[in-house]
Amino acid sequence: MFNLGTGNGFSVLEVINSFVKATGVKLNYKIVERRAGDIGKVWADTAFANSELGWKAEKGIDEMMRSAWKWELALANN
Repeated sequence: MFNLGTGNGFSVLEVINSFVKATGVKLNYKIVERRAGDIGKVWADTAFANSELGWKAEKGIDEMMRSAWKWELALANN
């Protein structure tokens, strides 16, 4: 198994803001306290995948959001 990604974590709010910026779709959300059991931070260590596969993520979060949204729209239109 490989952890793929940039190795940089994003907050939920950063992901929401990037999605809105990339798609123009407004999301409704509320900022609330962390739930019991929620972890503070997590991200993948991509070093093994980078060395074994010779591959490294090169896109930023905004481009990833645009690509994912384009894929979702294509699925919805099939």
